[in-house]
Amino acid sequence: MPAVTEWLEVTPDCAVDVSEIAVRFSPSGGPGGQHANKASTRVELRFDIAGSSSLTEGQRARLLERLGDELRVVADAERSQLRNRGLAMERLRQRLAAGLREERRRRPTRPSRAARARRLDAKRRQGERKRDRRRPGTGE
Repeated sequence: MPAVTEWLEVTPDCAVDVSEIAVRFSPSGGPGGQHANKASTRVELRFDIAGSSSLTEGQRARLLERLGDELRVVADAERSQLRNRGLAMERLRQRLAAGLREERRRRPTRPSRAARARRLDAKRRQGERKRDRRRPGTGE
C-alpha cells in the first residue's frame, strides 16, 4: 500500500509535507499536579526551511531571509496533546504564511488642489479664531 502524504496548506500556492515537520512531545511545565507530571502534552514542532523539498526556490529564499534556517514552534496551553499539536500546527502555518507575505509597494501620492485649499482654509480659520481671542487694543 503506498504511503499517504499529508499536507499543511500554508497559502493557496504553498503547502508543506507534514513528514518534513519534526514533532517532539515533553511534559508541560508549571502547576497541574499528577496529570502535568505524567503526561507529555507540550508539543514542539521544528521545520527545516533550508532542507525542505516542499518549497520553491523563491519561497525558500524569502523564508530563509525572514525566519532563518529552521522554524521552531511550541504549544503547551492545553491539557490535551492532540489540541496542543493542532495549536502548534496552526502557529507554524501562520508564521510561514507571514514569512511568505509580500509587502505591497507604496505608490507615492500628492494631495489634490482641493485638499490643499481645504488645509489652507482651515489654517486661516484657526488663525482668525485665535486672533479673536486676543484682548482688544493690543497690537497686531
